[in-house]
Amino acid sequence: MSLRKQLNDILPGLLPNNPSEAIKGTELIRLARMSLTGNYSDASLRYHFSIMSCDPGSAIAKVEKGQGYYRRSEPLPALSGAQELMAWTQGRLDDLGGAETSVDGAMLRIRKFRAVVTRYFEINGRFPFAFRDPFASTSPLGNLWKYPELVLVDWETGGSPDEEMSLDETMLSFKQRLGIAPFRLHSARLRLSPTLTTYREDFFQTLSVSMWAQGGELIYAGPIEDEALADGLRKLSATFGVGVTSFGLTPEVLDDLPRPANILNAHPKETEAIMAKLDIDRIAEVQSRPHLDWAALGSMRSESAEAEKLVTWLTNCIDRRKAEPFKDE
Repeated sequence: MSLRKQLNDILPGLLPNNPSEAIKGTELIRLARMSLTGNYSDASLRYHFSIMSCDPGSAIAKVEKGQGYYRRSEPLPALSGAQELMAWTQGRLDDLGGAETSVDGAMLRIRKFRAVVTRYFEINGRFPFAFRDPFASTSPLGNLWKYPELVLVDWETGGSPDEEMSLDETMLSFKQRLGIAPFRLHSARLRLSPTLTTYREDFFQTLSVSMWAQGGELIYAGPIEDEALADGLRKLSATFGVGVTSFGLTPEVLDDLPRPANILNAHPKETEAIMAKLDIDRIAEVQSRPHLDWAALGSMRSESAEAEKLVTWLTNCIDRRKAEPFKDE
């Protein structure tokens, strides 16, 4: 039996499930030797550990920060790939086999994460706009590649959405004459579980839904602990410019958070306590383009009432000379 085959059989029983308890390579070699048939060098074993940790189908994963290996868990189909905010009749929540409580729990985590992301950006000087209609159960699957969950608006005059923010009149007029928008628009795609088997789908959906905007941001709830996964995301980002961020929220932490409405309407101290649970990790910075694709935005407006609301909101902010949070009336 080949060394690779033997390791595939042996390693699942030796590796810890928790990345924080990762086992060092030297100790893993010692333990593996007890069950291996054949005389293999330390270098050969280390080579196989390294190669196998980059294989999505292998049980062994290398930690992103620090040293050591842990057992790569199988992600729930409900929490990976496709469109997590799409009703489970169209997404992969079907794969839960009709377990209604599992579906409800997964969807609640998704809504909580969306609320956390929205509130995080609100208190950090960014203005989120949510798309919801394109992800209804009756919507076409092509919408997964067309619409973002959130559009993040950065007014270049600075300020916080928790307070009224007046736009700089002179700078605003100057940019208008040059045909330059006084803001940056980034399309954001939200995902719960970063996995080595689905990150390319997540990434290229983010790229696709951001082509009309000035940049794209892929935002994960869960921590990115797999070194191979983080490296893969960084390489894609270096080529295509999509930003990648993890909020460090495990399923257990999401389950402990208040309901979505309570997160969005929490008092300052409650909001502070929620934000303290985040462990923000920016895997790759977004590369913002200087201009919007006006033709693509115009096309989106003709097909989506929510895209029209986005444009109307931004226009009203400019007309009033004030950057204000979006309010759906």
